Amino acid sequence: MTILIEQPQLDSQVEDQKLSSETNELVLDGGFVVPKTVSDTELAAEELVSNNEFLAPEINSFGRLFRDYDAESERHKTVEEFYRLQHINQTYDFVKKMREEYGKLNRVEMSIWECCELLNEVVDDSDPDLDEPQIMHLLQSAEAIRKDYPDEEWLHLTALIHDLGKVLLLPSFGGLPQWAVVGDTFPLGCAFDESNVHHKYFKENPDYNNPICSTKNGIYSEGCGLDNVMISWGHDDYMYLVAKENRTTLPPAALFIIRYHSFYPLHTAGAYKHLMNEEDAKNLKWLHIFNKYDLYSKSKETIDVEKVKPYYLSLIEKTIINIHLR
Repeated sequence: MTILIEQPQLDSQVEDQKLSSETNELVLDGGFVVPKTVSDTELAAEELVSNNEFLAPEINSFGRLFRDYDAESERHKTVEEFYRLQHINQTYDFVKKMREEYGKLNRVEMSIWECCELLNEVVDDSDPDLDEPQIMHLLQSAEAIRKDYPDEEWLHLTALIHDLGKVLLLPSFGGLPQWAVVGDTFPLGCAFDESNVHHKYFKENPDYNNPICSTKNGIYSEGCGLDNVMISWGHDDYMYLVAKENRTTLPPAALFIIRYHSFYPLHTAGAYKHLMNEEDAKNLKWLHIFNKYDLYSKSKETIDVEKVKPYYLSLIEKTIINIHLR
């Protein structure tokens, strides 16, 4: 992938919104319904987190609790088998090889929106909450954030592109197996924390009994910073490499969100914080904000893509001159 990006313009682009007096819900122009909340985009990230503005639904699109990996269902069997394969095959050497290969950015060339449309062909086997095409998840996340933070256009765009790396599942991008593209991410080169989903399957990973990699710090030093940590390979790290190697001018918090939005052991369980530095701690506050929308906006209720498309095309044109995914 090759990206050419200019400095984001963060002026407000608030679209017409409708308020239902009966349900006290906001309906955005794409038809996505979200609870009405009060937003104050002038607050610092830590204040926004503490306000807990986004009203998360209690159940996912299957009528169960979110991220319930123990619920008995056909979907559950698929998800657990995914994590078994992921935990066995994601080794330090494998991730190093993938980063070297895909860091060449020599695959396919296309625009951001073309890439979004490609995700219509992708379903994430690791996701216990949704089996809808991925473009719908991107727009649900972006629209929910847009409602609460209309002035943070960089955050709208981050939501739109955060999962674009899932094109790695498609033949034109290498056709990688699901376990090498999606799912929760985790560090390699140090002990596998027990907060990782289906931790039991790590026992079959070749790194599990490595005398160095099986210790808390492993090959790292405490406070080394997450930029210096090898994270399991997948769509997160790929899109991060695409943006970083093309010298994106999106804020550091956007890159942090893109690379670590699937790092649930960190931002949900608080694991691996001993590897973070001060910059990571600052950006983690924005990731906590983003995570609510990434997770809880998943719904069977679809967005009218054609109605919201003009807004996101204008945002892409204003913020990013061109993006080529290779």
